[in-house]
Amino acid sequence: MDDWTGDAPGARRKITVNDLPSPGSNVLAINPPRVVSRPPGAELGVPSGFKVDIYASGFRDSRFLLTAPNGDVFVTESRVNQIKVIRGDHAESIQLFADAGLNKPFGLAFYPPGNNPQFLYVANTDGLIRFPYRTGDMKARGPAEKLAAQLSGGAGFLRSGGHWTRDLVFSPDGGKMYISIGSRSNDSDDATEAHRARIFEFNPNGTGQKVYTWGIRNAVGIAFRPGTSELWMSTNERDELGDDLVPDYISSVQPGGFYGWPWFYLGNHVDPRHKGKHVDLAEKVVVPDVLVQSHSATLNLCFYTGDQFPAEYKGDIFAAFHGSWNRSKRTGYKIVRVPFDHATGKALGEYEDFVTGFVTNRGDVWGRPVGIAVAKDGALLFSEDGNGTIWRVSYPK
Repeated sequence: MDDWTGDAPGARRKITVNDLPSPGSNVLAINPPRVVSRPPGAELGVPSGFKVDIYASGFRDSRFLLTAPNGDVFVTESRVNQIKVIRGDHAESIQLFADAGLNKPFGLAFYPPGNNPQFLYVANTDGLIRFPYRTGDMKARGPAEKLAAQLSGGAGFLRSGGHWTRDLVFSPDGGKMYISIGSRSNDSDDATEAHRARIFEFNPNGTGQKVYTWGIRNAVGIAFRPGTSELWMSTNERDELGDDLVPDYISSVQPGGFYGWPWFYLGNHVDPRHKGKHVDLAEKVVVPDVLVQSHSATLNLCFYTGDQFPAEYKGDIFAAFHGSWNRSKRTGYKIVRVPFDHATGKALGEYEDFVTGFVTNRGDVWGRPVGIAVAKDGALLFSEDGNGTIWRVSYPK
C-alpha cells in the first residue's frame, strides 16, 4: 500500500484489521488533486482483452449513472441540478430529462423494478422526489412529486451540510426503499449528527421510515446483490488519523448492524478522539467485508449483471474511486473490481485494479471516477467529474 504509482490492471490488494497502524491523532495531509485536461497521448489501462473508450463528454459534474430497461443511460449533473439521458451505442443523442424540482440530485432508481417502471425516483440532498416515467421517455412527462417532504429541512434526516450525496435503491421485490445519508462531520457526535450516518428503510411512497443500519460515516453507493436480498454499500471512512487510517470499505449491510462511526472503526478499534465513550457498543461493531486503501474515496458501485465480460466477472462488484484529497501520497482515481467466491457467494476480501491511468507521472489528475453502471449490451460505463466524461469498457469478442 503506497500510492497511485503501484496501480496496474489486475493488481490485487487485501487489507485486514491486523494490518491497521496505530492512530496518529490530528494527522491530516491537505493534498487536493490538481485537476488538468487530459494530456496528449494519455491512455487508460485495462486488463488484457478489454477495451476502454470515451462514451460521451461535455458533462458538468456527472455524478450518477442509471441504465433504463431500453438501454438509455440517465446521468445526474448534481451541482447544476440537471438530469440528462443518453441514447445509442455511441451516445448519438443526449437530451435534458429534467431541471426543475432538483437540489443537488444524486441517486436515481426506477420503480417498480423490472421492465415496465412507472416512476423515476430522485434523491435530492434535501428530500425525495419522483417523476412519472415510461420506458423510452427522454423528457419528464410530468412535474416532480415530492415524497417524504416532512423529513426535509433542519429537523429531518436529509438535513443539509456535510456529506450531501444521497443514494437510493429498491429491494428486488419493490416492497421497500433504502436511502443512504452521510454524516455532517468527520467525527463529531453532537446533536447535528442526529438522523445521519445511516441507511434508512421506507415504503415506496416515502412512509414508514426506520433505521436499517447505522454508524456508517458516508455510504455513497448502495446496491442489492443480484438474486439475493443482500444490500451492499460503498463507504467513505473518517480522516485525520493518518495516511493509512481509516480504510474505506465495500461491504454487505447487516440489518440493524452498527459499523462504529464515530466512536469506533472496523471492529472495536477506538477513535482516540472519543476514548471512553459508549464502551457498551465496542463489541457490537461490524467488521466490513472488504477494506480498501484509506482515503480512496470509494463512491458508486454496481454488480456486473451483463454477459459481455468473461464468465468469472459475473456477479462481481465494480466500484469507482474518486481519489484522495487528504493523503500525503495520492491514492484512488480508478475503477476496481471486488471478486466473489461464486460457490459460496462471499466476497474474497480483496480488490483488483480494473481501470487505471487517471494520474500523470507528475501527480496531476485528469479524471475522478464517480458513477458506474452496466450498459444494456453488457459493457461497463463509468463517469468522472474532473473533465466531465463518461467511459465505456468493453470486451470485444
